[in-house]
Amino acid sequence: MKNPKMQRRTLQAATLLVTAAMAIGMSGCRSSGAANADAAAKPEVTIIVGGLEKVIYMPAKLAEGLGLFEQEGVKVNLLGEQSGASAENSLLTGASQAVVGFYDHTVDLQAKGQCITSVAQLANIPGEAEMVSTANADSITSAKDFEGKNLGITSLGSSTDFLTQALAGQAGVKKYTPAKVGAGQTFIASMNNGGIDAGMTTDPTIAQLVQSGQGKVLIDMRTEEGTRQALGGLYPAASVYMSCDYVQKNPKTVQKVVNAFVGALDFITTHTAAEIAAKMPSDYANAGAGLYEKSINDTKTMFNKDGKMDADGAKNVVKILDQYSTNVLGKGSTIDLSKTYTTEFVDKVPAK
Repeated sequence: MKNPKMQRRTLQAATLLVTAAMAIGMSGCRSSGAANADAAAKPEVTIIVGGLEKVIYMPAKLAEGLGLFEQEGVKVNLLGEQSGASAENSLLTGASQAVVGFYDHTVDLQAKGQCITSVAQLANIPGEAEMVSTANADSITSAKDFEGKNLGITSLGSSTDFLTQALAGQAGVKKYTPAKVGAGQTFIASMNNGGIDAGMTTDPTIAQLVQSGQGKVLIDMRTEEGTRQALGGLYPAASVYMSCDYVQKNPKTVQKVVNAFVGALDFITTHTAAEIAAKMPSDYANAGAGLYEKSINDTKTMFNKDGKMDADGAKNVVKILDQYSTNVLGKGSTIDLSKTYTTEFVDKVPAK
């Protein structure tokens, strides 16, 4: 039986998304709406999150729970999508003004002729883990064993897809089958019914699989050390990105949004997992309060305190995508990193 609360949230998200899209359509021009945001007494921004309940994207809902958007004088509508690829599409169609998703999408999109920029870098590591089902734990002990296997990703074109390609490619794997299994319960179900042999996911799904004994961590990119081992360096991931056009036309609104996110990052670094969990929606802990707090505790060190990009990490993202991403392959030298992220706004966040 489907979770009624989840159904309500999905319906609400869909309604808001359609409303936003209709409003843009009626305006007849994306840029005209973008140009007006700064002029509004209380600007309104729709932000699509590639998984509201994922701990790696926690700063979005935490900023809302702490009242930081309200304090900044900006009305923010947070809508959830199951993957970064879906969230990315909402930005490109003008149905949203910002996305909380992986930084690598800004590189991937530039390779396809789009200018998207990260205005706040929430983390310099993925916060993801490659999980293997307990039944396959003896036969899959490293990425070299991915050959011929079904590997779970959130969706094609998502960051879990990019990262899986990188892990497989670095291990010399020639062929595997990427399987779109989403996150949370759909991911767990696919692992339990044999739909996937292994797959990439985040907390709290990781914590649920480990605690239940249904899965084991194979490659852990929730720490800086694990990320460097897996990817040869940092891999800036969770970020707040917007179209370059919107950023240029609405600097005041962007600053308000960035101030709120950096405030949430500061709260994460200065408070316990239990204190953070208390500010999040209670139904995010549907597998138990203790397990949810553990998932936050296991992941919270991944977040930046100041929202700034690690420059070498950004270069590593391009290096990896240039080797393993279909869209970026062979185009790495043409990517203008200065257009994929900016520290202009995080540098102006008022000191506490």
